[in-house]
Amino acid sequence: FIGSGNYANRILIPSFMNSGAILDTLISNDGLKPSIYGKRYKFKYISTSTKDFLARSGCNNVVITTRHNSHAELVKDCLLKGKNVFVEKPLCISLKELDEIFNIYKSLIKSRSNAPILTVGFNRRFAPLIIKLKQLLSKLSGQSAFNYSINSGYIPSNNWVHDPKIGGGRLIGEACHFLDLLLFLSESSIEKISVLSMKDFKLKPDTFVMQVKFKNGSIGTINYFSNGSKNFPKERLEVFKENSIFILNNFRSLKAYGCKYFKRKTTFVQNKGNANLAKAFMNSINTFENPIPINDLFDVHRKLLELSQ
Repeated sequence: FIGSGNYANRILIPSFMNSGAILDTLISNDGLKPSIYGKRYKFKYISTSTKDFLARSGCNNVVITTRHNSHAELVKDCLLKGKNVFVEKPLCISLKELDEIFNIYKSLIKSRSNAPILTVGFNRRFAPLIIKLKQLLSKLSGQSAFNYSINSGYIPSNNWVHDPKIGGGRLIGEACHFLDLLLFLSESSIEKISVLSMKDFKLKPDTFVMQVKFKNGSIGTINYFSNGSKNFPKERLEVFKENSIFILNNFRSLKAYGCKYFKRKTTFVQNKGNANLAKAFMNSINTFENPIPINDLFDVHRKLLELSQ
């Protein structure tokens, strides 16, 4: 594990542990956190140097959870060392970085019978209710129309996530999640995309509407709003297809209207697919098949980076 933030501590490390991962090394410069988390989760080693780890370690699987501006270099270094890579979103924050990663990965595919696994933490496509929704949609004909609303919450304008050189802004750093989910459900690639942002005082505005058209004719709107209330649920997805409507409420319930073979499913706890994605990554080490199609990863990032830059 490279990085020891709250998300890694609360979600990712437990998810990988429960998937059977043997925790080798925790790498971080974040004060006492590496020592605390390293002991809590019984890592074999604690380090402050990724370079030393890559030079000495026989561990072939790396999870990257650092700030966004460090993702690209870490991904490239790990791939060139033949490591399987799971990187938290985004994969990178510039088109130049994306091209460099793509070229490295393409060269590895040509030179090796089994190229390293590369995946991004797009966990929502692995959520149980999303898997159920996709099964339902596959039984219907025609195209889908998506309306996805995200009550993302306020983050102060001086936070690093808004810095174009560190976080890349929330369009790149967070909205990639939601675009990937629509791509997954549409079963198509992206034809074109546009975004309309509300003016604010941030270098990268984080209240915006994204519109996307897929090559199979499906369309979608992603409403990413940071100016709402925390008392309201975070996510709501509506899907319209062949005289049916499906509504996913905050990954807790899925309800259908006009569907003859499904009415409603509710979960006791919210499940956004983190554990399932960790399991898929662990399984991919043996199958040599990326948990998320590599073209999807590059397609989502390229389209958003072209919008942002």
